[in-house]
Amino acid sequence: MTRRTSHLTVICACLIGLALTGSAENVTNIVPAMPDMKPIFDYPVRDTSVCVGPDGTYYLTGTTGHPAWWHTNEGIRIWKSKDLKAWDSIGLIWSFEKDATWQKGKIGRDLRMKRAIWAPELHYFKGTFWIAYCVNYEGTGILRSESGKPEGPYVDVKKDGPMTGNIDASLFADGDGSVYLVWQNGIIAKMKDDLSGLAEEPRHLKPANAGQVGFEAAFVTKINGQYHLICADFNKRDGKTATYDCMAASSTNIYGPYGDRYVAIPGGGHNVLFNDTDGNWWSTYFGNDPKAPFRERPAILRIEVDSENRIRPVVK
Repeated sequence: MTRRTSHLTVICACLIGLALTGSAENVTNIVPAMPDMKPIFDYPVRDTSVCVGPDGTYYLTGTTGHPAWWHTNEGIRIWKSKDLKAWDSIGLIWSFEKDATWQKGKIGRDLRMKRAIWAPELHYFKGTFWIAYCVNYEGTGILRSESGKPEGPYVDVKKDGPMTGNIDASLFADGDGSVYLVWQNGIIAKMKDDLSGLAEEPRHLKPANAGQVGFEAAFVTKINGQYHLICADFNKRDGKTATYDCMAASSTNIYGPYGDRYVAIPGGGHNVLFNDTDGNWWSTYFGNDPKAPFRERPAILRIEVDSENRIRPVVK
């Protein structure tokens, strides 16, 4: 999911440690300015994700279930909007109670049940909606809408277990029809045509100036012929308070080599990038550190790609 300031698994804790020690050495000191921001609606959401449907409607999802979401939640909720301003709830479109297959949960070391969907992402391609997701005891999956509608019903394309280990699953559909699964800290693999599994061995996408773009929340998109890999990472730019930033690196080839990683959106970690119906690019946001203007609420901001092919917030 999105990396809280305290992690619940040993693996994630180790990754945070690597990220905090590595970030100061590799992150650029040039931090872009941010616009004034406020939530688009008042409901607890982490890992905000937005996609555009075939009718031009925008659909939003993310991690829900506050305050129990580190351990349990109901499943996946979706909202919709015609203008990115007024949002209406579609409701709970996938639940553990009605729809779970392999996602039964397990008892953690603290003897509490762990059964929550983290960081669901909604995508539209191949004539239907897809949801990439992960569960909080580690493991990723993909849901497909059988109706072609965002409300589903959804079926798991792999019912016998997770698609991969780890967390933070995302999908990228390239212009040639290829679909890729991207997860954790920039691991990628092309998928089978029906998305039922991986079609190749995974590989790790790395920037030129560090061992990883970020330690989680990997997402890939293509803007003006360039592939942009974004991940989340904590950076202590003032030596005191760690900010949960969106880090990025770009390449002309999906498999790289990728250029230097840099801070794309300060405090904007675990986000997705999307193109609106007018051709403008946006990033999602939710606020995950003490310097954020708000905490754990969905938001969006305009972005652009500058002359150095770097993603930057649009500040008016």
